This record gives sequence, structure tokens and C-alpha cells, in this order.
Amino acid sequence: FFAFIGFDAVSTAAQEAKSPQRDMPIGILGSLAICTVLYVLVAAVLTGVVPYKDLNVPDPIAKGVDVIGIAWFSALIKLGALTGLTTVILVLLYGQSRIFYTMANDGLLPRLFAHVHPTYQTPYRSQILIGAAVAIVAALVPIGILGEMVSIGTLAAFILVCGSVIYLRRSDKEMYRPFRVPGVPTVPILGILSCLFLMAGLPLDTWLRLVVWMAIGFAIYFFYSRKHSVLRRRDGTTA
Repeated sequence: FFAFIGFDAVSTAAQEAKSPQRDMPIGILGSLAICTVLYVLVAAVLTGVVPYKDLNVPDPIAKGVDVIGIAWFSALIKLGALTGLTTVILVLLYGQSRIFYTMANDGLLPRLFAHVHPTYQTPYRSQILIGAAVAIVAALVPIGILGEMVSIGTLAAFILVCGSVIYLRRSDKEMYRPFRVPGVPTVPILGILSCLFLMAGLPLDTWLRLVVWMAIGFAIYFFYSRKHSVLRRRDGTTA
């Protein structure tokens, strides 16, 4: 599930795409379809080699290769897994800095996060702060807890996105949409139910951490973001 988070990170690069209305849907849906097929095929091969109950380990693919008896290939698989995880982490760090950059431009976060490098034109200060925070949390929090927090946080965000699609399709009916989610509201509702089903399998303490994290987010919004929101000030001026 962790690897699938990187697909929505493609959308955070929309500002740097030449034709985002065309390229973003192709990039997200195309890569999602290809990787899903590959994941299913790998799972089919693994469960054909090793009983599925024995694959509940941190490195199931390497375990499957160990059963075959090719030692050097097992080491190669583990190196590939580490490389893959590293690229996912880098993509997520990249995406988070762009999210903070956009939020800061909208006035929802301090201008520090919107400051770009004079030469490279990237939000480097935001990237440094995010990287430092992630490194500290990764060093102090057990990997199991981190995995559960990432999972429930991402699933909660997906639920909000699905709900937003339903709401915006009613509140902004005439908005120009180069890509339209098909089957609204059926598809978003199925998305919400699917995410809730996955979230239900997480322990209670993970839900409590989500509540605390959401409370921090609400506090930032009501005590800072609402007062500095560019859209709110613009609407007030128009009124």
C-alpha cells in the first residue's frame, strides 16, 4: 500500500507540467494501471512458490527467491526493494514541498514555505524543513507505527478527495473540466467505502493518532489559515 501513495504525488507536479490537463490523468492512471498489473503478477508468482501465510514478512519477494535457492538473486531483489523505497520517499518529499508551496501562496501557511531558490526556482526552505522533520520522526518512531500512520493518513485524505469530487460536481456544475471523473457519485462513493474498509483493519491507537493529527491541522487552520487566506480576503473585498 505504501508504494501506491506515490501515484497521487504526480498531481503535485501539475504546476511544472506543460499540459497538465492532458498529461496528469495519463500519468496517474497509466502508471497506476501498469503497476497494478505488475503487482498482481508478482503476487501470483509468489503465492505459487510459497504458501501465502509464510509471506507475512518484511521482505516477501526475497523470501520467495530464497525458496528457489538462488542466493545472489535474493541479494539483488533486496537491493531493488531498498532502491524502490528510496525513490518513493524522495517523490513524497518532493510532493509535500509543492503542497506546502501552494498552501503558502494561498495564505494557508507562512510565506516561508513559498520562498523559492533564486537559481533553481524550487521551494528549498520548505524542502529542508520537511526533510529534517521526516528524518527526526523516522529516527524516533518505530517503523510499524509509522506504516500505520502513513496508511490511515493517506486513506483519510483519499476519502476527503472523493467527497470533494461529489461536492464540487454539485457546487460548480459549470466549471470547465478537461478530465471528468466517470460515474459520479458512484465511483467516489465506492472509493470512500473502500478506504473505510481498509482503515477498519487498523488498530485503535492508530485512529487516536489520526484524531490528534487532525486536531493539530484544525488548530492551524482556525488560528492562522482562515485569517490569512487569500481567497477569503478576495471574497471579502468583492463583497
